[in-house]
Amino acid sequence: MERFAYKDLLEWKNKAKRKPLIVRGARQVGKTWLIKEFGKKEYKQLAYINFETSVKLSTLFMQDFDLNRILTAIKLETGIQVVADNTLIVFDEIQEVERGLTALKYFYENAPEYHVIAAGSLLGVALHHATSFPVGKVSFLDIYPLDFSEFLLAKGQKSLLDLLESLDWTLIKTFKHRYIELLKQYYYVGGMPEVVLSFVENNDYDEVRVLQHEILTSYEQDFSKHAPFDMVPRIRMLWNSIPAQLAKENKKFLYGLIKKGARAREYELALSWLIDSGLIYKTDRISKPGIPLKSYADSSAFKLYLVDVGLLGALGEIDAGTLLDGNKIFEEFKGALTEQYVLQQLIKKHTQSVFYWSAEGGKAEVDFILQYTGKVIPIEVKAEENLQSKSLKSYIRKYAPETAIRTSMSDFRKEEQLTNIPLYAVLLVNVVSE
Repeated sequence: MERFAYKDLLEWKNKAKRKPLIVRGARQVGKTWLIKEFGKKEYKQLAYINFETSVKLSTLFMQDFDLNRILTAIKLETGIQVVADNTLIVFDEIQEVERGLTALKYFYENAPEYHVIAAGSLLGVALHHATSFPVGKVSFLDIYPLDFSEFLLAKGQKSLLDLLESLDWTLIKTFKHRYIELLKQYYYVGGMPEVVLSFVENNDYDEVRVLQHEILTSYEQDFSKHAPFDMVPRIRMLWNSIPAQLAKENKKFLYGLIKKGARAREYELALSWLIDSGLIYKTDRISKPGIPLKSYADSSAFKLYLVDVGLLGALGEIDAGTLLDGNKIFEEFKGALTEQYVLQQLIKKHTQSVFYWSAEGGKAEVDFILQYTGKVIPIEVKAEENLQSKSLKSYIRKYAPETAIRTSMSDFRKEEQLTNIPLYAVLLVNVVSE
């Protein structure tokens, strides 16, 4: 399975001043597989340690940070004599061992010749609460579920992806029905690697849902295992409320949908835990599209999305027939899946945060706002071919942006004030915006 993040790992390996690399991402987005695949292909040796299962090494960094002693422990645990220029050292689930993250500082300062990658499912939570973190001594790489372009490759549709990237919109239009069929499949399957692999091999929608529910169950087990005990019920209620939040016409998050009378202060820590674990994305409202966007964000008004569109459908109990046949239930939920899908593609492409804009009084709202190459780009999302863009046109009249994007099932067209990109080509937002 091809992952574009592999190229990022290669760039890291070949850097003249390479720092230990921290790979972040939610559980089961494919971090471990990707790192191991990279280690096997690009190095003579892979010294892999998982601190969740290697219990005997739980105190490895407690005594001191003597690298000779640490390298000896690695040899005893893995059977591999680490050689600096041909061995990849991997510390997986590093958040499970005390002072593990701090140890990376000493590899950077005292032994930069070694190639070290650290990873973990709940690294965001660990980093948030870390008392000693090697600021400036490490690099980061975020891993996400497969985006639509990676899904096309997994399905053996490289020619369709190449056609998209050619920007030959006349020829793309000829094959639009194939793109739309694959996009609906992606809405259902999502981008979790295990699920995608199963679908590619078996084309079994029922098996897809079984695997997705297993992932959702593992997430709920993480709530109980890793979150503070008194926070677990609130995490679970907030998590389970997200499909209902996104099914609303106005998708702004309302605490009252978690339970009647719920207040922000009761759920702030639960919200932070889910964000830090990589299980949800938060898009804050901006009051004005100025640069930097973060300066105009209102963190008290926001929308929440899940880590993966397939998991959103599973959590919302949308079955394959409903989605693929487009019956009444899907018609009501399609806006949620479409926004979730678009947000995932944008998050993957943009390292900076994604926001949304709404006018005072809520009479107009633009689904997503990006900051890219010095420009603020508004993006309105339409689930079907509806080209009525009242909110986006209101935004354009007020702020006169250099670039404005509408994404829908309609074909590519460049109008005087905005550009329509087909939903299946939303991965090209960067290219079209330049």
